[in-house]
Amino acid sequence: MPYPEMLVAPMREDLVRIGFKELRSPEDVDGVLGSETRTTLLVVNSVCGCAAGAARPGIYLSLQEGPKPEVLTTVFAGQDLEATERARQYITGYPPSSPAVALFKDQELVWMMERHQIEGSSPQQIAAGLQEAYAEHC
Repeated sequence: MPYPEMLVAPMREDLVRIGFKELRSPEDVDGVLGSETRTTLLVVNSVCGCAAGAARPGIYLSLQEGPKPEVLTTVFAGQDLEATERARQYITGYPPSSPAVALFKDQELVWMMERHQIEGSSPQQIAAGLQEAYAEHC
């Protein structure tokens, strides 16, 4: 059962206010991941502590300088269930993970950061990992 929206709204806003587009339906997901050829960052957002304390701040830091993805998107695991399930169909070769960060180029998954890589990491470590991926693929 999803959390009440009033509790989740600030967690959504953490990414939306820095330019991320929420993909809240399977059609939204297909509309971007099924056709976008530009570099696209997909954040699988979550209510967990590592999303709040490390992932979202690290993602913000990663976008402050240097190359970056052209399209910023997010789905919310445990909240937008159908959209998240559809997004996971594009994340091939990895088990479901939230939070997680996936980088696509020409509609192909080119880089992935899973929950186990986020847990226990600082926002700065997450940002550094993301910036390395951006430098290689963006």
